[in-house]
Amino acid sequence: LDNNYKLNSLVPEMVEKNLKQWPFVEAKKLLKRFENTNKDFCIFQTGYGPSGLPHIGTFGEVFRTTMVMKAFNHLSDMPTKLFVFSDDMDGLRKVPQNIPNKELIEQNLEKPLSSIPDPFGEFQSFSEYNNNKLMGFLNNFNFNFDFKSATEYYKSGKFNLGLEAIFENYEKVLNIILPTLGKERRETYSPFLPICKTTGKVLQVKIEELNKKEKKLIYHNPYTNGKEETSIFNGECKLQWKVDWAMRWYVLGVDYEMNGKDLIESFILSNKIIRTIGGKAPVNFTYELFLDEKGEKISKSIGNGISVDDWLEFSSKNSLELFMFQNPNRAKRLFFDVIPKTTDELLKFKNNYEKLSKDEKIDTPIWFIDKENDQKIPEKITFNMILNLANVCNAESSDILWSFIENYYPKLKKEENPLLINMLEYGVQYYNKFVLPNKKYRPASDKEKAGFSLLVDVLKNCSPNEEPENIQTKIYEIGMSLNFENLKDWFSAFYQVVLGQDQGPRLGSFIKFYGINETIKLLESKLKDDR
Repeated sequence: LDNNYKLNSLVPEMVEKNLKQWPFVEAKKLLKRFENTNKDFCIFQTGYGPSGLPHIGTFGEVFRTTMVMKAFNHLSDMPTKLFVFSDDMDGLRKVPQNIPNKELIEQNLEKPLSSIPDPFGEFQSFSEYNNNKLMGFLNNFNFNFDFKSATEYYKSGKFNLGLEAIFENYEKVLNIILPTLGKERRETYSPFLPICKTTGKVLQVKIEELNKKEKKLIYHNPYTNGKEETSIFNGECKLQWKVDWAMRWYVLGVDYEMNGKDLIESFILSNKIIRTIGGKAPVNFTYELFLDEKGEKISKSIGNGISVDDWLEFSSKNSLELFMFQNPNRAKRLFFDVIPKTTDELLKFKNNYEKLSKDEKIDTPIWFIDKENDQKIPEKITFNMILNLANVCNAESSDILWSFIENYYPKLKKEENPLLINMLEYGVQYYNKFVLPNKKYRPASDKEKAGFSLLVDVLKNCSPNEEPENIQTKIYEIGMSLNFENLKDWFSAFYQVVLGQDQGPRLGSFIKFYGINETIKLLESKLKDDR
């Protein structure tokens, strides 16, 4: 690096080389960008189109960008800034499905989002409502960012330098974009979109002439049916998306930006454009998209998938952050059923974190998302175990579950285990929302009844201190003695007949946790019901 900003002296060279988590890989790519430069800051940017409510994918992009910033700040002493940019000058093409007052929006289609009335009636414009929603939930996660509005940058003249650069290279920019368009679109395409002074709409019209001396566009306005002239400056027009992206990098000096897989082609074209106007594209990372329960892309205008608030109703913010952190280059189905698995992964990472050396800790997800929080819960307690306890107990409150925890771990104190208490409360809420409505018991077959009777006898002969593995082995031996062709069917019988679900916990651990005597009563009640 240059003389001003060097590799952080606190990071030994061998440690730096061994850092494998993807944010460190990205940060090391970014470090190379600043060789022989004198920039004051490393600028990170994440973009948002406020044509609909911010969704969990929007949060994911900001969160992941901050993870790269965190890695970069660990490796370098160069100051960083994060710009969250709202493209609120964009013309709205269709009415979002998940908003009220759709007729109001329908009447204002094709206008800039910042000129469309707020259908919720809370702010001056639709974009202002969505922008405030975005900033609200980013602030709830304590992100440190500078919010940027396209409307403010266009209208105040802050983009004028970039607009002039595009104007001066008009033909070159056209030559980059036109080969990617269909024949009909090529006839009318222009990098510049005039804002109609009569209707306020963003016009996608052919530019018939450039007034190069006054930096103006001459075009035919379909709404006035006449030839008009407009300045390229101060919000009288805006740029097409791919051109706008490049111009934004150029003016703001963006060094790093990630984007979804669906924008790969856009990034390539914007990269060519910024080089044409004398700039340098940011270091880029492409992440895979989030899918809803049907395997379809999550969309802010449709409102499919789950929201940040949805997730936080059933698990902690750290579990959501872990989901976002892991495997960003792999498409992931984002629906409620991923919450228990991700929560258990978080608990496992947390329990293992303190066992690692200082250097090993740096290259784990916990270092990125929760290194300041040393709260843990006993290793034998998992979120899935909590859900299964809630299932058997038909738990209406976390107090019911705590009584089982207290019985198994008599030395645990509620006031000293807020993480565990939170997990119990999340478990009850998840159980009542998703497990209870889908419980479906089936009667046991004669062979299964015989197996449950044998299990009752085995458990009655177990000592109170019986180890879970010994219980598991004895359950396995019962299945073998009854000649189940597939032992999985024997374990499934317990889940389906006793718990009312198709899958379940490791039975030795569950029985030990639920209580041997309680399990005996549960099995005897099922055998009695089937008589």
